[in-house]
Amino acid sequence: MQILLPDGWPRPKGYSNGIAVTGRQIYVAGQIGWDEHGVIVSDDFAAQFEKVLENTLAVLAEADAGPEHIVRMTGYITSREEYIAAESRIGGIWKALIGRNYPTMAFVIVAGLIEPGAKIEIETTAVVPL
Repeated sequence: MQILLPDGWPRPKGYSNGIAVTGRQIYVAGQIGWDEHGVIVSDDFAAQFEKVLENTLAVLAEADAGPEHIVRMTGYITSREEYIAAESRIGGIWKALIGRNYPTMAFVIVAGLIEPGAKIEIETTAVVPL
């Protein structure tokens, strides 16, 4: 994996501007903060974020992939304010589950998600070297 950072650009905080990879691609559907029974784990934004990452890692594990293989994440959140209020907790959750891998990312604020009570949904792309 090659992190792409143009000369003179500051390193982004918590993500990469670009990544070049070669390998087997894995696409993970949008994951939300629910358990294996389809129940949202909490009304708390950070708790939902943690469950989203756990669910994403569970799907990746089915393809013998881990957090180090994640190259792209697109997140949809229902509240900018809740996201900002939970930033420090989110950072700790990220470090605990994903580590020092910082994929390319985009987050979009949306009016709502399909599942009632869901506050965040993240789609993920991973690449496992051949």
